[in-house]
Amino acid sequence: MPRGVLRSVPQGLGAAAPAGARTDYAARQRVAQTARLVLARQWGLARAPLVAPAPPAHKPVIEPRKGFEVDDQEELGLPPVFTTIPTKDKIVFLTIDDGAEKDPRFLKMMSELRIPYTAFLTNDEIEDDYGYFRKAQRLGVSLNNHTLTHPYLPGLSYARQKHEICGMQRVMEKEYGERPTMMRPPFGNYNRDTLRAAKACGIKYAPIWNAEVFVDRMDYREWDRNIHPGDIILTHFRGRDEWKGTMPDMVRKFLKYVTDKGYAVARLEDYL
Repeated sequence: MPRGVLRSVPQGLGAAAPAGARTDYAARQRVAQTARLVLARQWGLARAPLVAPAPPAHKPVIEPRKGFEVDDQEELGLPPVFTTIPTKDKIVFLTIDDGAEKDPRFLKMMSELRIPYTAFLTNDEIEDDYGYFRKAQRLGVSLNNHTLTHPYLPGLSYARQKHEICGMQRVMEKEYGERPTMMRPPFGNYNRDTLRAAKACGIKYAPIWNAEVFVDRMDYREWDRNIHPGDIILTHFRGRDEWKGTMPDMVRKFLKYVTDKGYAVARLEDYL
């Protein structure tokens, strides 16, 4: 910049901010970080979870994962099946399936720690307590379609698949006020009819997963047995009846794992 020419910089950006403002901001950040650490330790974590960066101003283009397409995928404009969001940021996305376990401490833990997650619900598993997921919804959780009865969809006719998906859309609208735009096929299994039916029911995306977290281990899709920027992580609403632990136990394992690797948990819907 030529001598004598001054460039205006908005207050709060870099050196243009008054020294007092910079000091106040740094102090607020220290207080916030201390509060996060205190909460993390109350929930049994040695470190506070990392905070995800702001979502992109322009959403990434979501395409089917290579090899996960079906015939006429592009021509028919079918919902893409994908396992990872295109990003270079060290973030992952936590998704939780079915709805069998309804642990109030899990809702409290995720809310206090501000960990975003996306739920894919099956009517057979939630109809005994729709209210639990209304509480989750009020806390900012996105509720999505995982079919009425969790069948192996490729074994059904197109009409039966449409019944499973559209039927769950109606349940979601009745109980939670809106029809989701995401559907996860049970077991991650689908065929062309699945995606045709999903589109007919108003579904735009069919995310599956690239890794799965349990209360005692991680499973991986990739050969390197690792997580990668933008990976979608699967787990389930499960408790001691099926796991050697609780939902909060699973969350502790997951958060320690991703934090130690330098990853934050982001909100999937912010990238779609």
